[in-house]
Amino acid sequence: MRRNYGTLLILFCMGCIFVIWQSSHRVDYSLPQVDFVGLFDRLQQAEHRAAELTVELSLVLKRLHNVNDTVTNTSSSQTEGEAIREGVNASTSIAIHPSALFYLPHLRQHEDSLVASVHLGRGRSGVSLVLGIPTVWRQKQSYLVNTVASLLYDLSAKQKNDMVIVIFVAESDPGFVSSVTEDIQKNFAADVGAGLVEVISPPASFYPDFSALKSTFGDSQDRVKWRTKQNLDFSFLMMYCQPKGTFYVQLEDDIVAKLGYSDTMKTFANSLSSEDWLYLEFSQLGFIGKLFRSSDLPMIVEFFLMFHKDKPIDWLLDHILWVKVCNPEKDAKHCSSEKNRMKRRHKPSLFQHVGLHSSLPGKIQNLKDKDFGKQPLFIGHENPGAELSSSLKHYQSHTLQKAYRGQDFFWGLTPTTGDYILIRFHQPQRVQRYLFRSGNVETNADRFYNTTVEVQPKDSSVVERVQKGELPQYQPSTSGFIVVGSFVNGVAEGTVDAAVQEVTAMRLLVHTDSDVWVLLSEISIKV
Repeated sequence: MRRNYGTLLILFCMGCIFVIWQSSHRVDYSLPQVDFVGLFDRLQQAEHRAAELTVELSLVLKRLHNVNDTVTNTSSSQTEGEAIREGVNASTSIAIHPSALFYLPHLRQHEDSLVASVHLGRGRSGVSLVLGIPTVWRQKQSYLVNTVASLLYDLSAKQKNDMVIVIFVAESDPGFVSSVTEDIQKNFAADVGAGLVEVISPPASFYPDFSALKSTFGDSQDRVKWRTKQNLDFSFLMMYCQPKGTFYVQLEDDIVAKLGYSDTMKTFANSLSSEDWLYLEFSQLGFIGKLFRSSDLPMIVEFFLMFHKDKPIDWLLDHILWVKVCNPEKDAKHCSSEKNRMKRRHKPSLFQHVGLHSSLPGKIQNLKDKDFGKQPLFIGHENPGAELSSSLKHYQSHTLQKAYRGQDFFWGLTPTTGDYILIRFHQPQRVQRYLFRSGNVETNADRFYNTTVEVQPKDSSVVERVQKGELPQYQPSTSGFIVVGSFVNGVAEGTVDAAVQEVTAMRLLVHTDSDVWVLLSEISIKV
């Protein structure tokens, strides 16, 4: 019993000691208050940054891949034909801000969603003007080739070197993309080879599912899809073109350009270089002829992407102006005045809409810019006296004689092999330079194809020297003529070597049958 009491006493003392120790070393096991809202915000920020880093890393990897491809292509030997098509099937990542992933979340599923396929091009950059032309499949008629021909029609070599024209085939059908590429290569091979003309297309993964779009403003589902896709197309094209030049000009694939448009645009833009503006207008129709500073394109594209499902692109452009300059506390008149300050209009217009069938199936769009004015259909020059003849039958009053005197253009019916235009001078002439331009801004397809420019030297020994190869730049022809040039993209231009001496005649000789009529809009012979 005494032992049990002792045991109990010991246990009691140990219990007291434990209680005293615990009270002096009390630990608070209660749960702390967690800031779940702040934690969620931080998680969102982390996710946003992770998305940015993913896109940035993807772009860097793509650019390194492109650089490697470029080095490989440069080091490999190429034939002349291959050199013209250098860059076919290459790819270039476009620098869309990573926030685009929040407006187009489907882009996260494909690492190549922002990679443009370059079908034709040499990667030209550092120019003043970048012209962007989106094109799509049309049910009725394509105007693309005529549009590009109009833009190139009167450009000088200097103007061509300070410009790049980017054709954006906004379709995912490989067959259609290939057909457009082939048409451009066929019609503008020299300009493609020089890097002036490019053809690109987006990956199919760039486009979202259009079936879930909400109808707004009473538009049909087809129209909502059409305008939403157009917003995305313009955005992709703008960001591809952004690093290429100082100014970006938005065009469409069914327009004609006024003669001299290139220098006119640059002069107007440079005259306003110190002023605050968002864009310059060179046409009053829709989005045609809008010129932007390339440095402003990232902001503009982000705005378009933010609301790409909500409104047409011309409305969104107007909303950017409203956001930038309109004061909600002032009236509509003040807002309109401020917006006009941010967009400057050039008159007369430099681009005219010619397409009848819209890219929206079933829509007829017979829009004309009243400020465009009339285009000169020919350019007259004073030429040396000559007797003119031709195997081509002229149309109505558009005779060869009037064209030679600078009073009209010559318009002849469909040329066939062996057809000619003969200019026999009244007196032998020392021809220094010549220019023959076929087609005009309204009928640009009526050109000379596979046609040579020839002269008939007064001294027959010159022909003999050509036949012997002593004048290798020229080739012998028939009837005492020698070939001094040919038509390229509808234009024949060149000089005549002094070794040819005086010539008695000049001749244009057709070597293959044509599918179209022919029009001579300019004849210039300098002696």
